[in-house]
Amino acid sequence: MLHELDQTLAALLNRELPGGDQITISFAAPDDQFSADRPAVDLYLYDVRENSELRINEDFIERHDDNSATRIRPPARIDASYLITAWPGTGDGQSSSSEEEHRLLSEIMRVLLRFPVLPRELLKGSLARQDLPLPVGMFQQGRLRNPEQFWQALGGKPRVALNITVTLPIEVGDPERHPLVIEREFRLHVDTQAQP
Repeated sequence: MLHELDQTLAALLNRELPGGDQITISFAAPDDQFSADRPAVDLYLYDVRENSELRINEDFIERHDDNSATRIRPPARIDASYLITAWPGTGDGQSSSSEEEHRLLSEIMRVLLRFPVLPRELLKGSLARQDLPLPVGMFQQGRLRNPEQFWQALGGKPRVALNITVTLPIEVGDPERHPLVIEREFRLHVDTQAQP
């Protein structure tokens, strides 16, 4: 499912960014080995965890006309956090044009602010079959607590980056169909051996 989210985000940026067909979309780590011959946007997935605020613990019951019901477990809601960096495309991975980098990041911000929910027509694979929307959160406290340590661990120079979190539903069980109880039957037993 995460690869389908990657494909969906790439499709959105390719469609909405000015000159999107000339921009490389990458999901690699933005480390000191990253390079781009042409302008690139890197969406690095750095954190995946359950969104406990959206957790639903009760099953859904769907009743049918044939006196049966389907028990459906609610989907888990998962937050996928990305760090987005822009690369002007100098060929050696080093930014020679901070102005171009900032322009590209500004365009990415505009796109993501226009789409606080991922457009249904761009959803890929199993995401397209989900009933729940896929919200995109920006400008919130990200999961990256210490950006300096993050960039040091990657061996690269710190870069300006956007943080987004997409919340996606993940089905955790198959629906279970059961017959409904529609009659009650009472049985009485009279004990003739009982003494008054």
